[in-house]
Amino acid sequence: MRREQISRKTGETDIEMDFSLDGTGITDIQTGVGFFDHMLTAFAKHGRFDLTVKCKGDIEVDQHHSVEDIGIVLGQAFNKCIGTKEGIERFALVSTPMDEALSTASIDISGRSYLVFNVEGMKDKVGEFDTELVEEFFLAFTSNAKITLHINLNYGKNTHHIIESVFKSFGRALRVASTINPEIKGVPSTKGTL
Repeated sequence: MRREQISRKTGETDIEMDFSLDGTGITDIQTGVGFFDHMLTAFAKHGRFDLTVKCKGDIEVDQHHSVEDIGIVLGQAFNKCIGTKEGIERFALVSTPMDEALSTASIDISGRSYLVFNVEGMKDKVGEFDTELVEEFFLAFTSNAKITLHINLNYGKNTHHIIESVFKSFGRALRVASTINPEIKGVPSTKGTL
């Protein structure tokens, strides 16, 4: 089973994470940021990942450190889980609607970190959550997971729906790209390495 447990403690956050690529969507998420808990739950549920996150962060300062550092730890856990990348699908393209919003996530488990984030028109906040942190989370994740991720908002009006569509697309695409296909022999690259 591709599963990792990671701890990270800094002067800003104290994070414990248990992540399984081959899960069923079981979650226990306590980040101190309610809307972010909701998004990570949607990501794991629709990606069918098992995810436990406990984070004590300096949210009295702001939510940035907690959200970014969870992206770092989740990216590290994913990178360890994916291992040699032998037999994985590698690529995925998934669009997911959330009411009036539709977003698309395209992933290449390439060994190269790159993020394209085309999500415009969000309000500054959903409840107490700073929406600019969505991109910060994905930057932290891609840098540490060593994947290429393109996120595009096709359309949408409600900021909550937009972000939820993005996290669901991301989870579903990550599941497809990381799936082991018995028909794929070795590493899926013409170079022979990723």
